[in-house]
Amino acid sequence: MGARLEIEGLTLAFGGVRVLQDISFVVEAGQVFGLVGPNGAGKTSLFNCMSGHYRPTSGSVRLDDKELLNAPAWRVSRLGLARTFQHAALRPEATVLENVMLGGHTRLRGGPLSWALRLPRTKADERKVRTEALELLDRLGMGWAADRKASELSLGLHKGVELCRALMQEPTLLLLDEPAAGLPHSEVENLINLVREVNTEFGVTVVVVEHNMGLISAVSERVIVLNHGRKLMEGTPKEAQSDPRVIEAYIGSGVSNGAA
Repeated sequence: MGARLEIEGLTLAFGGVRVLQDISFVVEAGQVFGLVGPNGAGKTSLFNCMSGHYRPTSGSVRLDDKELLNAPAWRVSRLGLARTFQHAALRPEATVLENVMLGGHTRLRGGPLSWALRLPRTKADERKVRTEALELLDRLGMGWAADRKASELSLGLHKGVELCRALMQEPTLLLLDEPAAGLPHSEVENLINLVREVNTEFGVTVVVVEHNMGLISAVSERVIVLNHGRKLMEGTPKEAQSDPRVIEAYIGSGVSNGAA
């Protein structure tokens, strides 16, 4: 079913500059939720606060009943939150399978010393992670690429591999940061189907940051719009596209409303 996410009064400042100001919203368990806004609106900064990469000035980030605020990224991951990034951070000379297996490292028992010593339980855990990674690639239609180097794949497949790696963490909440960036239209359609499958078949709550309003409209039940670090509005994707405040924000940024 996925996890419920509640953001309350989230504020982030660097020095005297407020990047996020009093952001509050709720993503219900099982939803696909969109986060949109012009460049510089604070979308990725919000993701970084949620995933433990930034330490907010104040506020609350709760995943079900667990407070995530100021928790380190490794703990946030173990509590059920996984994310992708604007630019897929794969190891280009590693195989697709090896890249996906990296997502299972948080479930390995022991620590760096036992991993380095290659203890029997470490080897058993690695075999299990390898099997799960192969099954996941097959399930998402990428099993054929398991032994290919990541550097040999298209950008669209890089995004798919990164998504598989995030799913290896067995998340209850998945954050997708501009998954359609740089993709041709044909691959965006594949991505829409992939997001729907992750949400329904894997039972994961999904939050998507995206400029492609076609994708947001196709997968999201609700959206919030950020502008200059503030919450501008919340509603359905259709309501966001027709809201005069949203239209004005995008025109002012030099971005068309259709590319929101």
